[in-house]
Amino acid sequence: MVQISEEAPAPVTPPIDPIRNFLVPPGPVTMKSLLEAGVHFGHQKRRWNPKMKQYIFAHRNGIHIIDLQKTLRMLDRATQFMSDMVAEGHKVLMVGTKKQAQDTIIQEANRSDSFYITNRWLGGTLTNFKTIQSRIDYLVQLETDKAKGEFTRLTKRESLGMENTINKLNRNLFGIKEMTDMPGVLFVVDIGKEHIAIAEARKVGVPIVAL
Repeated sequence: MVQISEEAPAPVTPPIDPIRNFLVPPGPVTMKSLLEAGVHFGHQKRRWNPKMKQYIFAHRNGIHIIDLQKTLRMLDRATQFMSDMVAEGHKVLMVGTKKQAQDTIIQEANRSDSFYITNRWLGGTLTNFKTIQSRIDYLVQLETDKAKGEFTRLTKRESLGMENTINKLNRNLFGIKEMTDMPGVLFVVDIGKEHIAIAEARKVGVPIVAL
């Protein structure tokens, strides 16, 4: 006998569509939104890089003012490039370890089904990927053993040590735990802070999109 429940059915969470999520950002990027975010404020004149001359609109009180029309064009170009890469099946690795970027990086990586690093870039993440992968495998094995109750066979001190190891590994590897191959694109927030990640990506030939 078939029973019909009068309870409302549980909501169904739609599957993540990384291609659509890169093609359709959460909100439009406009001149107004860039102005409100203060994107037009550059460095002090004495700290500028001559390579940025074509993107500088003016200067005010010793501060360079960025040409936001060119910024918008470059953002569109970067977005299209990443969308094309994802459409071809490549995965994106997002990196932002500065405190102001961490939450946004995690949110956007989850939204677009990308990998991410927000705690610390481990040297060799790209240039010595086999070693990083071995650490990921070790982490997964520890979590599997814990789920099976294997830690109950250990002393309290040993069990606590294993828990601490899992937590420590997850701080650095959680966002790339399922990354089994080189990413197709490295997306970076703050090229100065993440210079090691950028150097590694250049060395192994991974394209970079950076802010």
